[in-house]
Amino acid sequence: MISGFCSPDLEPVREAFQQNFVERGEVGAALCVMRDGEVVVDLCGGWADDEQTRPWTLDTLVNFYSVGKAIVSTLVLQLVDRGILTLDMPVAEVWPEFAHGGKHDVTVRQALCHQAAVPAIRQRLTDDDLFDWQVMADALAATEPWWPIGTRHAYHTNTFGHLTGEIIRRATGEMPGEALRRVADDIDADVWIGVPVDLHLRCADVIWAQESTIDMSGIDTSTLEGDALMNLLAHFNPPGYSSIGLVNTARWRSTQVPSTNGHGSARGLARFYSALLEPDRILSPELLAAATRPQSRGPCPILGDDVAFGLGFTPTTPRRALGPNPRSFGHFGTGGALGFADPDAGIAVGYVMNHVIPRWQSTRNRALIDSIYTVS
Repeated sequence: MISGFCSPDLEPVREAFQQNFVERGEVGAALCVMRDGEVVVDLCGGWADDEQTRPWTLDTLVNFYSVGKAIVSTLVLQLVDRGILTLDMPVAEVWPEFAHGGKHDVTVRQALCHQAAVPAIRQRLTDDDLFDWQVMADALAATEPWWPIGTRHAYHTNTFGHLTGEIIRRATGEMPGEALRRVADDIDADVWIGVPVDLHLRCADVIWAQESTIDMSGIDTSTLEGDALMNLLAHFNPPGYSSIGLVNTARWRSTQVPSTNGHGSARGLARFYSALLEPDRILSPELLAAATRPQSRGPCPILGDDVAFGLGFTPTTPRRALGPNPRSFGHFGTGGALGFADPDAGIAVGYVMNHVIPRWQSTRNRALIDSIYTVS
């Protein structure tokens, strides 16, 4: 079931990709590796649906979850390069309503490195609200911070997309999906925030592992407070904020939840990261270097680990290594999807899949990363 192209010197990568299906529970997936701007691996295999009626192709799109955080952050960083924003200006300068509750000092930098103190919305919302950008942005602006500004960070699992997306909208008048099209079309990257209806037939169905689902009806939030309440609301307010129950619907695919419902192909992600490595193609080298260095370090109550955040990117760390080189950067997504670049090796990688397990790093993406570097 494996098809596509693999450079002869990268045959271990093909073998690792195939073993993901044989040994590690892969259902459908694609992998693209670019080296010095040239495609050296472009593989796909398996099925785009749980019934195994639609083969995965090189053009298959799939929801890649938090991989999209780096993409929407890049759109914000472009505004910094253009002088429309600065990293240390308050978000409230372009979005006055965001100052509510003492958030007037939250900066663009803090928004990008998960220090903005709004990883969860306090106002209880419905899934209908989720599909109304203005309602979501207003509810986020009205949320009082979960901690004193500047004292800690917590991964903004879902709110990150509305936070950064509204900064883009207030600064330019464009929704993030429209801003992305100008970038993606220029570099021929098949990545989307809001998939057009005529492309829905190319979308793979996401298959959640049974243990990944949660029944919210039996949870009494009135008994929760502090980080426990914040964590629950971060994932399930609105109930479908993390995509559960919505992910394979046309409405979800077409809407814009930039932190969570970005779609793309492995080729698209590899081309996006390859273009980032070209000086001034998407970002200036100086800003990219800053964005991919740790900007915030410490324990995260959402991820349950000590983590380092860049400006929308995750720098390579021993716990979540993106190869052996210290300047690698990218972003994982729920279930193991991944886009990353390694400036030292000249490598850009996109990996997408549809069998979702509730964590970023998996035996599948780990095997693929390791195989790339056995021969690079």
